[in-house]
This record gives sequence, structure tokens and C-alpha cells, in this order.
Amino acid sequence: MKFRRKPRENVEIGLAPLIDVVFILLLFFVVTTTFTRETQLQVDLPEAASGTPPQPTELRQLEILIDATGAFSLNGKALLRSDLASLMAALGKESGGDASLPVIISADAKTPHQAVVTAMDAAGKAGFSHLRITTVEAQDNP
Repeated sequence: MKFRRKPRENVEIGLAPLIDVVFILLLFFVVTTTFTRETQLQVDLPEAASGTPPQPTELRQLEILIDATGAFSLNGKALLRSDLASLMAALGKESGGDASLPVIISADAKTPHQAVVTAMDAAGKAGFSHLRITTVEAQDNP
């Protein structure tokens, strides 16, 4: 038995085809690339108005306060019933039909979650899109 290794032929990498491929890629990038020159960006900056300063306008908002029992009060006025229909009616009456007013729902940690969900549902169904939920410190009733 002959277990001798046969001598391998020397492996050569031809550089000429590699140079051709690199040249073709370089030519492709040069032909397909476009260069533009931008001198500056146009930015419209705000300008201060000269003369009298604008008078501050009163910010109207609707604030729904929910106590620990789940009772609603809208802008400091307690609602007789704590259901969806009465809250929607009160929101419509208080806003005067202006659905762009922000609605702020304030509740404490002891407030039932369903009452907050009802307030959010009433604001959504009444067409209000600016809704914020805040927390207030718990009121302990003796």
C-alpha cells in the first residue's frame, strides 16, 4: 500500500480579473452617482411683533373631578348622577358645543377604576380629543 501524499499544485490567485472587477465597480459608482451643491438651508425663524404685547387670553378647560365614591363634579359643580349619559350632557352644556377644549380628569388612588373609564368614555363620545388624566391627593372624609 502506498500512503504517500501526492504533491499539490501551487494555487495562484490571478490579480488581473480582480483588478478588472474593481475597475468595473468604480466605473459603475462614478457613472451612477450624482452630486449636488447645497449652500444653505432655508429656515423660517419666528419674529417678534413690535408694538403692544398680546393680551393673555383666559384658558378654558373642563375639569372632571372624581372622588373616592365615584361621584363626578365638573368644574367644581357636583353632578347628581354618576353615569355616562349625565356626564356627557354636562360636558356638552359646560363646553357650549366647543369640542376643542381640553378635558382634565382628576382622580385619587381610592377612586374606582370604572369611574375613570366612564369619564374617559364620556369625553370621547362627546367628541373631545384633548384629554389628560391627573392625580390628586386623597381627601379623607371624617
